[in-house]
Amino acid sequence: MPEVLTQTKPAAATSTSGKAMISSARIARRVRRLGRQISDAYADIETPLVLLVILKGATVFAADLLRSLSIPAELEFVRAASYGGGTASSGRVRLAHMVEGTVAARHVLLVEDIVDSGRTAAAVTKRVKDMNPASVRLAALLDRPARRAVNVKIDFRGFTIPDRFVIGYGLDYAGLYRELPDMQGRNPAARALASSCSHTLFFSRACRPV
Repeated sequence: MPEVLTQTKPAAATSTSGKAMISSARIARRVRRLGRQISDAYADIETPLVLLVILKGATVFAADLLRSLSIPAELEFVRAASYGGGTASSGRVRLAHMVEGTVAARHVLLVEDIVDSGRTAAAVTKRVKDMNPASVRLAALLDRPARRAVNVKIDFRGFTIPDRFVIGYGLDYAGLYRELPDMQGRNPAARALASSCSHTLFFSRACRPV
């Protein structure tokens, strides 16, 4: 069962050591548990599992998930985007890069950081199914059902979260904050600040998470 976060207004973080919405220790425990569940589910397949990682947000999650598996697995990547520089899905999904190897007759596990509207996961799933895999399933670290616009089945789910924009552990805002070890909720003032901060200004105190 996924962990469900019911707190709708987590305390805002004032720095990288501020209060986390989901702590790094809690993330690590959950990812290890997902690794065991996935390993059990695919224990009898005859070829290595293909982890198809949806860039860029899922890279940190995918790296930890890969190391938690007890079965052979390969990595492939797809570049997809539906946010741009904002905090809400644009409704348009761009697939800029697909897998380099073949997935025909292979078992494919899509790895996503967060399922929000569901459009990205649905678009990637449809494209992969056109490649005639043996199976396609979805692993998502976060599920935010309040914003769902497309019905998506999540086979392996980390956390179900309230309608709150989240950064850290690979998730970004305007390209920033992916390096945070935990996950932090953002408030409206922080979103406005982040939009005015460039990578050059990122290391100034004013451009840290608030």
